[in-house]
Amino acid sequence: MGNYNNMAFLVLALVGFMFLSKANGAIHYYYFHLQETNFTKVCSTKSILTVNGTFPGPTITVNKGDTAFINVHNQGYYGLTVHWHGVKNPRNPWSDGPENITQCPIQPGTNFTYEVIFSNEEGTLWWHAHSDWTRATVHGAIIILPAAGTTYPFATPDAQETVILGSWFKGDVMEILEEALAEGGDPNVSDAFTINGQPGALYSCSNGTTYRWLVDYGKTYLLRVINAVMNEEQFFGIANHTLTVVAQDASYTKPLTTSYIMITPGQTMDILVTANQPPSQYYMASHAFMDGINVSHHNGTTTAIVQYNGNYSTPSNISLPTLPAEANTTAADNFIKQIRALASEEHPIDVPRKIHSRMFIAVAVNERICANSSCEGPDNNALSASLNNISFVTPSVDVLQAYYQGNNNGVYSSNFPDHPLDPYNYTGNVTSSTIYSDFGTRVRMIEYGEGVEIIFQGTNIIAAENHPMHLHGFSFYLVGTGHGNFDTTTSPKTYNLVDPPEVNTIGVPKNGWATIRFKADNPGVWFMHCHLERHTSWGMVTVLIVRNGNTKETSILPPPAHMPPCSKS
Repeated sequence: MGNYNNMAFLVLALVGFMFLSKANGAIHYYYFHLQETNFTKVCSTKSILTVNGTFPGPTITVNKGDTAFINVHNQGYYGLTVHWHGVKNPRNPWSDGPENITQCPIQPGTNFTYEVIFSNEEGTLWWHAHSDWTRATVHGAIIILPAAGTTYPFATPDAQETVILGSWFKGDVMEILEEALAEGGDPNVSDAFTINGQPGALYSCSNGTTYRWLVDYGKTYLLRVINAVMNEEQFFGIANHTLTVVAQDASYTKPLTTSYIMITPGQTMDILVTANQPPSQYYMASHAFMDGINVSHHNGTTTAIVQYNGNYSTPSNISLPTLPAEANTTAADNFIKQIRALASEEHPIDVPRKIHSRMFIAVAVNERICANSSCEGPDNNALSASLNNISFVTPSVDVLQAYYQGNNNGVYSSNFPDHPLDPYNYTGNVTSSTIYSDFGTRVRMIEYGEGVEIIFQGTNIIAAENHPMHLHGFSFYLVGTGHGNFDTTTSPKTYNLVDPPEVNTIGVPKNGWATIRFKADNPGVWFMHCHLERHTSWGMVTVLIVRNGNTKETSILPPPAHMPPCSKS
C-alpha cells in the first residue's frame, strides 16, 4: 500500500463513443482518464484520485441490452480494479472487478479491457473502484435507458438529473484505512457528506460551490439518486417537494409517493419530481440514518439547491426538507416496507418458489485477539467482522482464476457454512464465545439453476446496526424483513412472494433479519459483502460460486486473452 496521493494513475481509455450492430444491443466504447487531481473547492486543497479530473466521475449511458467496452490503462504506482455495481454481466465474471476475487489488480504500466454486458437492467446503477477504499473518489453513474422502441412505464419526464451522495475525507483515505487496520480500531469517520462532490451551503467553506439543480416551473424530472457514501445509510429529501419513487437498483417499482427516502450505500433510486412550488430556491438535503449505539459515523448534513429558473427575489432563508431523525428506525422501516415491484406484464418478476439451497447467515461485528492486548478495539483487541462467524481472508491469487483452472492450490475452501456452527440468541445478550470470529477464505458452491434463499440475521455482537448487503452478479428479491430473531415457523408466513422489490443491495435491520431469493442462473464467481466499507475491510464477506450448467450457453464465457497477472513479472 502506499500514500494515496501517489495511488494508481489509471486510464479507463475511451476509444470513441460508437454504436455497432449487435444481436442484443449496441456496443459502446468509453474513455476515462483516472488521475491525481488537485481539488480546491471542496473545503480544502487536496490531491485526490479522479476519473477525467472530476469528482464524481463521468456517467456511462447505454440502452437496455447494450454492451460497453472500457479499456483500463494503469500508469501509476499501485494496482486498482473497477466494479460495475448491479450489472449482472451474464456468464462474464471476468469483468466484475472485485480485487483478488474475479481478477488481480491492473498493475502500473499495463491495461485491461472490461466487457460490461447489460441484460435486463433498466434504470440507474453505478460504477466504482473495488480496491480497498479507493471508491471514496473513484465512482460515477450508469444510466440504462429503455431499449429502442420501448419507453418508461410512466409518462416520459421532461428532463433528468443525477445526484450522487458521497463522503469527503480531509485525510488520505488509504492512510486512514492502513492506520485503522494496523491499530485495530475504528477508522476515522468522513469529514462531510457530499452531493455531486460538494458538502453544500451549511459548510461555510463550500457555500459558494454548492451544487445547483436548475428547474423550470411545471416540468417533471426523473431524479436518479445514488448512495456512494462509504459507511452510512442516508435519509434524503427536497424541501416542499414530493418524491415519487419509480425504480430501485435498475428495476421498476410501483410508484411510491413520499416526503423522504432511506437509501443504503450501494443502492440507487429513480424518483419523479415535479417542480410545482412557487419559483424560488429550495434545499435538497441528506443526513445519516444510524440506529447503532456508540457506532462511529459522520453526523453532518449535506445540501444542494433546487433553483427555479425565472425572475424572483432570492430568498434570505432557503427551506430545508424535514427529514426523519438520525436514529429513527421506524421511519426507515416504514419506507422500506412500502417498496413493491411493478410486477407488470411488460416488467414481470419471477420469485423462486422451490428452494434448493437455503442459507441462514449471521451478520456480526467481532473481535480479533490482539497480541499483548495492544490494539484500539474493544477489550484492547482488534475489530473484525464476519458472516456466520467467518471473517473472510482475501487471497493473493484471485478466486475466479483458481476455480476456472480447476487448480485451487489452497486459494480457497468450499466449506462456507449454511448456518452458524454454534447457534445462539443472535439479538439477545451474547456470550464471550460468540465475540471472536474464525478466519479463512471460504466460499459457497451452488448448482446452476437452483432456487436460492438467504436469510441474513443481524446480531447484537459488539455493535448492532443496519447492514447493507450486496451480491454481485444477480438481482434478487427482498421477500421479507423483520426485527428480532428469525423464526422458522412464523417469519416465512410474512413473506411477500407476489411483488417483492428486485434489487442488488438491501439493508438488514438492526437486530433483525432480511430474506432474499434468486435463481442461480448466472454461472461464475460472485462476491457478497456488506457495503459499509469498514465492515468489508474487517471481513464481512464471502463468495458464491455458481457452477456451470450442462450447455455452453449456461457456462462461464472463456476469459479475455489478457487478464491482469497476479504478480508483477
